[in-house]
Amino acid sequence: MSVQVIMRDGQAEYAVLPWAEYQVLLRAAGQAATESATEPARVALGQLKSLREAQGQSLEQLARAVGISPHYLGLIESGEREPDEAIKRSLAHVLGVSGWESGS
Repeated sequence: MSVQVIMRDGQAEYAVLPWAEYQVLLRAAGQAATESATEPARVALGQLKSLREAQGQSLEQLARAVGISPHYLGLIESGEREPDEAIKRSLAHVLGVSGWESGS
């Protein structure tokens, strides 16, 4: 998990983490993710690796669940390949996110 701690007067005051990881924490706590005008409605495909890691899935586990090779998933995570719409939908379904269905 990539958390940034903001300090004030030598004390931790805020913890900042990527939206995808926040959503994973909400689901783990049994709370529904809420969306409002001030919150992102979607998780960017560029956050795939951090989302996968935040959910405790290995590259191999996610790749097999989606039906692609671990090597290809690694290329997608690194930004070297853009997955087609079917793979985006499958990734979104397995990871429990929205917004990868239409080329976002």
